[in-house]
Amino acid sequence: MNKVIFNDLVLLCGRILTGALMLPHGLRKYNKVMEGDYSFADPLHIGEKASLICVAGTEFIGSILLIAGLFTRLSAGSLLFTMFVAGVIHHWSDPFGDKELPLLYIVVYAFFVVWGGGKYSADYLVQMTRQRRNK
Repeated sequence: MNKVIFNDLVLLCGRILTGALMLPHGLRKYNKVMEGDYSFADPLHIGEKASLICVAGTEFIGSILLIAGLFTRLSAGSLLFTMFVAGVIHHWSDPFGDKELPLLYIVVYAFFVVWGGGKYSADYLVQMTRQRRNK
């Protein structure tokens, strides 16, 4: 298999798996918002309601965008920031096990920030469409 094709397939599988694993976390928080339950951690001191809405939107919508490969770097960057706040700021004094998963997500999202969504992404389709229009 061609190395470039393999790399793009790895990015595709990574986006789908990572997004699918984060999506239930975002969905739970989205459901909390819809139920009017705004009790949530506030590590950035912007208010529990604002924190929950931001995290729910980022984890839910960001995961969907990551899976599709649309605005990949932006959605991965937003998710990376969310996991940084969770793993480094909110769980700073907690045992390592409580911050291990957010730290792992930080590493994975950093890859997508750097490499983007790859050839099998909506970003790539948009880019190719723009290039064809400009010819």
